[in-house]
Amino acid sequence: MFSGIHDVDWASLQHAYGSADEVPALLEAMRSPDAEERDRALGDFYSKVHHQGSVYSSTTASLPFLLELAGDPATPDREKVIALLVNIGTEAVGQGDTDYADADFIGSAAFARSHAEAFADFTADADCRVRQAAIPSLGLFLDDADRALAVLQDRSAMSFCLLERLLVTRTTATLTRRLPEIRPAATAWLAGLVRNPLGEPEFRLAALIHQAGCDPEAISDDLVPAAIALLREIADAAPQEQPWPEPPPVTPPADDVPPFVSAAFDDLERADRRYALTTDLLRTLHQSLGARVSQRTDLLTAQLSSPEPGVRLDAIRMTSDLLQAFRGDHSALIRLVAAQLAANNLEVAAEAATLLERHHPIAEPAREALAGRLASHGPDGWTTQRPHLRRLHQKAAMALARLGDARALPSLRVALDSDVDAWLAVEVAGALPQAADQLVPRLHDRLRDADLSEKWPSEANGILSALTRLGDPSALPIVTETLVAAARQQNWDVTRSALTALHALGPAATSALAEIRSVIAVEDTWTRAAAVTTLWAVSGDRDEVMPAALALLETFALREAADVLGRIGPPAAAALPRLRELLTADYDWNRVHAAAAVWDVAGEPEAPAVLDVLLHAWRNNSATGNHVAACLKRMGAAAAPAVPQIRAELARFERGGRFGSISNDETLVRDLTAVLTA
Repeated sequence: MFSGIHDVDWASLQHAYGSADEVPALLEAMRSPDAEERDRALGDFYSKVHHQGSVYSSTTASLPFLLELAGDPATPDREKVIALLVNIGTEAVGQGDTDYADADFIGSAAFARSHAEAFADFTADADCRVRQAAIPSLGLFLDDADRALAVLQDRSAMSFCLLERLLVTRTTATLTRRLPEIRPAATAWLAGLVRNPLGEPEFRLAALIHQAGCDPEAISDDLVPAAIALLREIADAAPQEQPWPEPPPVTPPADDVPPFVSAAFDDLERADRRYALTTDLLRTLHQSLGARVSQRTDLLTAQLSSPEPGVRLDAIRMTSDLLQAFRGDHSALIRLVAAQLAANNLEVAAEAATLLERHHPIAEPAREALAGRLASHGPDGWTTQRPHLRRLHQKAAMALARLGDARALPSLRVALDSDVDAWLAVEVAGALPQAADQLVPRLHDRLRDADLSEKWPSEANGILSALTRLGDPSALPIVTETLVAAARQQNWDVTRSALTALHALGPAATSALAEIRSVIAVEDTWTRAAAVTTLWAVSGDRDEVMPAALALLETFALREAADVLGRIGPPAAAALPRLRELLTADYDWNRVHAAAAVWDVAGEPEAPAVLDVLLHAWRNNSATGNHVAACLKRMGAAAAPAVPQIRAELARFERGGRFGSISNDETLVRDLTAVLTA
């Protein structure tokens, strides 16, 4: 085994973290009798030698030895080694055929293709796990399309397990996209599998979906109804719903791990789970349907109506993807998701609440269902030790709060008073200004106790953000104290958050002017920009603000400076020469902010130049849409030349605006509609 491995100059080869001299030891450890040692070696190989799908010189040099491991029946966990080989080959073939591929990708792709028959042999192995790991290689490494399809057809026999045969249908679509000459034969074969009454409905569904994947442009209106009919067959044959096992009680994260980091890892772990045999199939179907929103909505309606909790849970996630990506009236889907809040399966209910909280700008149809779910177990549900019930309650309370509904307040009080996941309550507290008298004192106490020296983002940022939105003047003293303390420790993140809170208070924060002025000359440019912006909002003294704003126009905080000058308006005319220079800046965002400021300062005479910059930047970078739309709205009738571009944007199915978020897109649509009206 591994003859010649030490003849390779591994130290001269590279992986993600430098020299690859430890690769021989990793390869040796993959055949260790100790399972933990094998898993550790495989994990290290993925993280170093195949880091995030990359291929390095050491990756290519490892392939002969990995293939030797895979071919030895005595190798433990052969399927994992083959899966690694197929993963490397997949990435290499995907990149190796591009114009910008480097030698390592090209070399690995060539190795995979030259050993395609070895992979084909693995698909006939006696071990079903080995066969499953190898089947995807048939769509990628064999260049003889007829031979590849013949092997796939052979591996579709009913004597093989269902999971293998599902992989066969997916691999057939992969093969067809790579070698289009096989499409007629492949699609005809898959169509025959769909019609075969002896096939399991899951297998026929897979054949149907991957037949469409062979030629997405030829998808017919019959696809979704046929898929829904097969889903019903699967549901009819499913056993009666059984309770899912309860996970262990909630345990707090380690002291050195911030709660939001722990929560993010929990979310990632949930996202990787497969809850039903149809999970990947239906994801593939939604991807093939793309912008066919009405057809995808019909499919999701059927998924959300399934008696199988795993199918409904997957459907909630796929609904989330649709809502995030496409505009439209999604109220029917929102109501179907809201109905899942009452599901017996608490994990399904918690997933529904998570969607509604994440997509709260369009969650209004779920308001009463959210309130009813909270009322069913009372505000103490926030602190329950049952993980799914806790997530369900917390996300439902957060969604309801984001809708501005005070019925969420009792749960937020429990969170803030008990300090159980209080950071989540802080996230949404600012959405309930009608409850400022109850929330501000609690936030005040938390802010006073916040550690401003933390290496992680401080809880103070979230608290200050909530106080900003609440806009209650009673918070002024503690916000001012926090500004001074954060600046003293040079915690510029918290300093800027405190300045933002004072900015929201406007002239009501006049008593903090000395503290605001104290940070105008600090070293951190972003903090200086926030201080200048806040000074204008609080004092309105243009004689004091103008020199500082003009100086910022020469820094990388020039966008913030342009915004301040725009708010000052015509009295900021001294800035016009520099602002006009910035209309030709290289960066879209700099040009957009400068153009908006030019309009706000100089008005109608500058309309042609301003529109030219705004519309060009918007075409070039759709994320600028919100800022562009806000300026067009201020321009009124002068924005008339933008009407064709506005109408084109409003006619799109896909969401736009900054970050592609639902909230920003909804704002973009409202602002552009207002521009058309004007």
